[in-house]
Parts: sequence; structure tokens; C-alpha cells
Amino acid sequence: MTKLRFFALLLAIAPSLGFAAGAGPALESSGTDLSDKASLQRGAGLFMNYCSGCHALSLHRYSRIADDLDLDPAVVEANLIQGDAKIGENINTGIAAGDGNAWFGKAPPDLSLSARARHAGPDWIYSYLKGFYVDEARPLGWNNTVFPGASMPHVLWELQGIQRPVYEKGPDGLPHVAKLELAKPGRLDANQYDQVARDISAFLQYVAEPAALKRESVGVWVVLFLAFFTFIAYLLKLEYWRDVH
Repeated sequence: MTKLRFFALLLAIAPSLGFAAGAGPALESSGTDLSDKASLQRGAGLFMNYCSGCHALSLHRYSRIADDLDLDPAVVEANLIQGDAKIGENINTGIAAGDGNAWFGKAPPDLSLSARARHAGPDWIYSYLKGFYVDEARPLGWNNTVFPGASMPHVLWELQGIQRPVYEKGPDGLPHVAKLELAKPGRLDANQYDQVARDISAFLQYVAEPAALKRESVGVWVVLFLAFFTFIAYLLKLEYWRDVH
């Protein structure tokens, strides 16, 4: 009976073990750094210019961006706020759900928690932004190595350029995308576009958990305090045991 239960449990968790072990595309390391305020500021500008036309950040406020990223509220109002929104309001940009369904087949999601909802967080976003390629079979003419069949067009193609896939036959005998080649250069070189993808990924990582900025800075002092307290406790222990001996 014990063996039967063990094998039943093994069969139940096998799919999840397989997914964790090898399923999904290989992701590149984003190299995001939440302490790099300049990167977060650039990411905010890039998101508002290229992404906010379709995607909202409804759990975040413009004023929070100004406070956390050391930006003058006047700068935020002039450069980041879309439409007639006020700086104290949530970032309810994006398009109406009905229009999104009609244009893309599915309304673009709110990206407030995208860096936490996706496994590997900013690495997934970074690899996704670098993984677009031309695919004439898709309704909008684009596909993605990280998220095959994505309905989103490549809004950054003018910066990155146009990539085309190189196919190889996989173990199943079907063609798979082996790598991407740059067919038409964009306005940026590869390193510059990597920085764009990194900045956007860092900004969405920050939006998903704004408290991380403070938590990480405070964490260093907490560790130092614990180390100092441990040293004092050790000296106190020596003092007490000296009398015992």
C-alpha cells in the first residue's frame, strides 16, 4: 500500500516536475538593479512612450513614481502623464477592453504585477522584449521566442530592428526557432537596445513591488545590527559564564 501511494504521488507531481526542470524557453539574465535610479527613470519614460498606449499600471500612482525615483512632480506631469490625468491618480492608461479584443484578439493586460506574476520576473520580461521576430503567419506579423503566439506587436522594432528566425529540426522532427538574426537594423545597436530592455524590465520590477527599494536599503542595516547584536550577546555570554566557572 505504501508503494502504491508513493507511485500515485509521483505520477501526480510529475508534470510539475517536468515543467520546472526543462519546459519553457531559456531566459537571458536581465541584470536589473533597483538601486540604479537612472535606469528606473529611463524605464519609466520608455514604458510611458511605448507601452502605456495599450497597458495600464492601475495599482501604481504617478506621484509614487515621482517620490520613489527622485523625480520632480513637474517633470512627471510634463513627460509621463498621459491625457488629462492628475499626478495623484493611478496610471489607468491603456485601451478599452473591447478595442483590445477587436484589434489583438485579447485585451492587453494590466502590467502592475507582471514582474511578480511571471516566473523569473524581470529576466522573463527582458528576454521577451528581445525575442520578437517577423512571422508572416501571425495576424499582426510578429511572433516571440519566449511567448510563442503572442498577440502583441513589436512596438520597439524601430529601436531594435527586424529579426528573422533561423529554423532547425527538433527532436520531434518539426522545425523550431534555433536563433534570431537581425535582418534590418534599428536606430540602436545591440548593446543600446539591451539597455532599453533592461530599463523597462527594471521599471516593471519596481512597479510590481515598490517597497523593495526601501526594503533592500534597510536590509543592509538590519544585517549589520544583527551582527553587532550577536557580538554583544557573545561578550555577555562570556561574562556570565566567567562567574560560573
